[in-house]
Amino acid sequence: MSKLYIVGTPIGNLGDITYRAVQTLKEVDFICAEDTRVTMKLLNHFEIKKPVVSYHEHSDDTAEERICDRIAAGETAAIVTDAGMPCISDPGERLVKRCCERGIEVTVVPGPVACASALALSGLDTSRFSFEGFLSVTKKQRFSHLAKAAREENTLIFYEAPHKLPGTLQDMLEYFGDRRIALCRELTKVHEEVQRTTLSEAVQYYKENKPRGEFVLIIEGAAEQAQEGAATIDDALSQVKALVTNGMRAADACREIAKVTPYSKGELYSKYLEVRK
Repeated sequence: MSKLYIVGTPIGNLGDITYRAVQTLKEVDFICAEDTRVTMKLLNHFEIKKPVVSYHEHSDDTAEERICDRIAAGETAAIVTDAGMPCISDPGERLVKRCCERGIEVTVVPGPVACASALALSGLDTSRFSFEGFLSVTKKQRFSHLAKAAREENTLIFYEAPHKLPGTLQDMLEYFGDRRIALCRELTKVHEEVQRTTLSEAVQYYKENKPRGEFVLIIEGAAEQAQEGAATIDDALSQVKALVTNGMRAADACREIAKVTPYSKGELYSKYLEVRK
């Protein structure tokens, strides 16, 4: 029966793969992989010999259509990512959406996921959390994202690459204040590390130490009293100034902060101009 299987793969330790995942990869007609070289290492380890097609963030619509056409014609396929669950901050989301639009059956074979593993290790509140993924490299979108996340009371989860980590921590300290953070890297691998500290201490540490490995950042949410304090126009204006300092136009900054405070763009802009005089 034609179907797409979303198959979770290990995030570091090959022993974490499930029996069902191995069996599914052995039985499907072909496998869609983010990086075929990485996936071939996994398949070779478990002696799985199946055709592998490339599907990644740069794949265009025609690649999706070719895969969907094959499934619609009667084949079964699996989609995997380099590590963890496909579709979580991963282009597999697009393929699944397209299959759903075309009426193709989709099912999941659960597996390891870095964000949940890091949250469990963090020592922070796990009852309610917000998965924020990767921050944009575009300044306007990046600072808008941080401004909105700063008011979130749930525990925050971000992904970050090592070369971007120092700058990201500095931006987070500016927007979130000095909150507790757990920096989790190399999860399930030999050099697994969880650093439980504060944002200010993390900023200082990575000024002196080069980050290595992919990071999951678990950050405590905004305190209730901080939420109330942020409702004043002076605090809202401080958020506007922070965006402007980081390169955003004043009008754009006022628009973004207006989305997450009780104040309109006009109120904030008028206040900003008044303070500048």
